[in-house]
Amino acid sequence: MISEKQPRLGEILLEKGLINKGQLTLALNNQRISGKRLGKILIDEGFVSEQDIVNLLEMQLGIHQVQLDDIDISTEVVRIIPESLARKYNCLAYKIEDGVLYVAMADPLNLVAVDDLSVATKYQVESCFAVSEDIKRLINKFYGFNEEDREEVSEEQLDEIKTKVDEAPVVKYVNNLFIHAIRLRASDIHIEPQEDDLRVRFRVDGVLQVIAPPPKNLQKLIIPRIKLMSNMNIAEKRLPQDGRMEINIDGRGIDLRVSSLPTLDGEKVVIRILDKSMFLFSIHEIGFSELNLANFNNLINHPFGMILVTGPTGCGKTSTLYTALSQLNTFEKNIITVEDPIEYRLRGVNQVQVNTRAGLTFANGLRSILRQDPNIVMVGEIRDTETADIAIRAALTGHLVLSTLHTNDAAGAITRLLDMGIEPFLVSSSVIGVVAQRLVRKICTQCQEPYVVEPDSPERRAFNVPPEEKLILYRGRGCGHCNRTGYSGRTAVHEILMVDNKIKELINEKSSRDVILKYAISNGMKTLQRDGLAKALKGITTYREVMKATYNE
Repeated sequence: MISEKQPRLGEILLEKGLINKGQLTLALNNQRISGKRLGKILIDEGFVSEQDIVNLLEMQLGIHQVQLDDIDISTEVVRIIPESLARKYNCLAYKIEDGVLYVAMADPLNLVAVDDLSVATKYQVESCFAVSEDIKRLINKFYGFNEEDREEVSEEQLDEIKTKVDEAPVVKYVNNLFIHAIRLRASDIHIEPQEDDLRVRFRVDGVLQVIAPPPKNLQKLIIPRIKLMSNMNIAEKRLPQDGRMEINIDGRGIDLRVSSLPTLDGEKVVIRILDKSMFLFSIHEIGFSELNLANFNNLINHPFGMILVTGPTGCGKTSTLYTALSQLNTFEKNIITVEDPIEYRLRGVNQVQVNTRAGLTFANGLRSILRQDPNIVMVGEIRDTETADIAIRAALTGHLVLSTLHTNDAAGAITRLLDMGIEPFLVSSSVIGVVAQRLVRKICTQCQEPYVVEPDSPERRAFNVPPEEKLILYRGRGCGHCNRTGYSGRTAVHEILMVDNKIKELINEKSSRDVILKYAISNGMKTLQRDGLAKALKGITTYREVMKATYNE
C-alpha cells in the first residue's frame, strides 16, 4: 500500500477530484487514531481504489507502474528476494536488467525497504508500483504458503504453542466468545485474520454482525486455541480442516462444528453453533399457517410416498425434516437417515453419516438402508440422478421418504426431477407433496410498533389495498433486547404443493413449472410471498423481510 509519507497524497487526490474534503478529513482523523497509512485508510473506506492511487502517483512522481499479470516472471528471479522480506515489504522481484533488480512494491517510496532489499540481494534495486493484492497473490504462487507454515513443527514447538493457548487469558476470551454468541442466538462465529488485526463476526438471524475485536496480545492465540479444542492439527496451516467439540453453556449442551480455511492473511475459522435446546420444535412452532400445518400433517402421516422440502442453502430445510421425524418417531417405526453432515442427534433414530472417502455416498447409503427394514427414510439431500432414482423407487415400494432439493419453489422441484432424467410416471407415482421454505426475521416483541402505510407505497400494491383504505403494518424500533436491529429470532414462510390427480396428469405430460404453479395456485396453494405477507399483516415479520426472501416471485 502507498505510504502516507508520500508528500501531499491527500491534497493531490483532492485536487484531482478523486476524493472530497469531508472524505480527506475523515481519513486524516482515522490516521491519527489508528496510525495506519493514509492511502490504506482511503482504500479501506472505499473512497478510492488502490489502482486510483497507483495511477495518480505514477503520473505525479514518474515512478513506473507494472502490471504483473502481463509479465513472464521466472521463479529464479522471484527467489532472489528472501521470502521473509518479500512478505514483510509486500514486494516481488520480476526481472533483472543490466545488473539492476526490478522489484514491484505496494509502497515503492519506502526507502528503508529498498535499502534492505539491496543489502539482502546484493543488487541495485529499482522499485516500481504494483497493486498490493496482485503482489500477495504472486508471492503465494511462487513461494507457496508462509515459510513457517511449510516447516515441520517440532514437538518442542508444539508443546510451547499448546502451553500458550492453554493460558488463562486466551482460554477466558474464547469461552466468553462462545457464551456471548450463544446468548445472542448466533448460528455462526466467523474469525477472520485481516492485514492488521483479527475480525470477529456473529451471524444472528441470518445477518452477520461485527463485534469488538479481541485484544492484540491474544489475536495470534485464538485460532490455535479453537483448533486445539476441536481436535484439529494446530501445526497444519496450509490445508482446510474440519473439527468438532461439545461444550456446556448455561446448563445446555452445545455442539460446535469448526471449519478452518487458509487465506492470504492467515487461517479463517467459522464455527457453526448447534444448540440442542433450541431445536426439535413442536410442529406447531415451525411457522406453518393453519392451512399449511394441516397439509403438512397430512403429508407426513402418509404410509408411503416421497415428501420433498426445497429452498436455497440455509433456509431451514433440514430443521423442518428433523421436526417431522421427531413427531413421527415412535417405538413402532424404524426410522433411518443418511446425512452429510449429521447436524443433530435424534434419540431413537438410526442416523448414517455420508463418508465419500470411504465410498459411503448418499446413493450407497440409501441402498444399504433399504435392506434394514425401514418404515421411514430421510435422505439429507438429493444431489444426483442415482440418489433420486433410488429414493423414488423406495417411495414406490412402501416407504415414506423425506428429502431436500435446491430449487426456488415447490413446482420447480417437480421439474428438477424430470430434468435429472427421472421418468415422469415415476415422479407422479411417488411424490406426494413438496414444501418450499424460506426464513424471515421476526419483529422484536419488545419494541414492535404499528405504522400506517403511505397511500403511494409499494406495500399497498403488494397487499392490493387501494389508497383510500387504511393499511397498518408493523416494525421494530430497535432496543437493547434485539441489539438495536428491530428483529429477534426467525420464522419460516412456506408454500406446500399437494400432488393430486390433476398434478399427476401435468407431470406425466411433462408440463412446465409455470403450468404446474398456475394450477396449484388456482387450487388453493398459497405461494411463499402470500404466506409471508399474511405474516407481515399479523405483525410477525416485516414487509421488507418478506420481499427480500421471496424477491423472485
